[in-house]
Amino acid sequence: MLPFARQRMVGPFIFFDQMGPAEFAPGQGIDVRPHPHIGLATVTYLFEGALGHRDSLGEDLVIRPGDVNWMTAGRGVVHSERTPAPERAAGHRMFGIQTWVALPEDKENIAPAFHHHKAATLPVIERGDSRFDLILGNAWDRTAPVEVFSPIFYLHGLMPAGSGTDLDIDHAERAVYVVEGEVTLDGEPVAAGEMAVLEAGSVGHLMASTDSRVMLCGGDNLGPRHINWNFVAADRAAISEARQDWSDAARAGFPTGGRFALPPGETEHIPLPD
Repeated sequence: MLPFARQRMVGPFIFFDQMGPAEFAPGQGIDVRPHPHIGLATVTYLFEGALGHRDSLGEDLVIRPGDVNWMTAGRGVVHSERTPAPERAAGHRMFGIQTWVALPEDKENIAPAFHHHKAATLPVIERGDSRFDLILGNAWDRTAPVEVFSPIFYLHGLMPAGSGTDLDIDHAERAVYVVEGEVTLDGEPVAAGEMAVLEAGSVGHLMASTDSRVMLCGGDNLGPRHINWNFVAADRAAISEARQDWSDAARAGFPTGGRFALPPGETEHIPLPD
């Protein structure tokens, strides 16, 4: 969904992608080989399924529905995403959202880090008959436990048919993405798979036409960013340098101590695309 030709970002959100829903038969699963990132933080949020995460920091855990996994790439990190062995053996359903959040320019080269927050630690906000889980940042006088680097909000909402709420969330840029169902925003329909960006200064009234699952996101505008493959930066030169470093590391067999190293236990990698 992001980046889009006429809307490259919403606040610091520069990449927004729905995974599934997809059904995997026994023996099948996801295998995203190790790949690098710079200049961003990744957020994996699942509704169903499980995803194994390994990174060059030594983190090795399974992401499950409702948990928040915030990986700050900073100057450089490498990670893989694979279906865990039990789910692969039994067959499973995968459904979720992956997003990338651009870092402020003065934070683009910070040390990489990974933080895992269980679903039970996230604030739950009731708005009439609707329920929202606050994944990142602050909204409606609540604050999520995840450490962030610029003003931001990210909410997962379940809205029964006929329920509604004002989007009186105090952030410069705001958007609504409909995962399932159908809603109206100030009377205009927004269908599943569509994102509506609110006009600056407006409040916006969100109403569920059917039982719906929505994601609300936004925050401060950080200024223009360049995006190339898995790299994000304010300066194109930083992306060129990262591409060269990944290519050099691959040719050298990913030696320890370099900018990019493979996660422990991994031997594969995704080559640099042309």
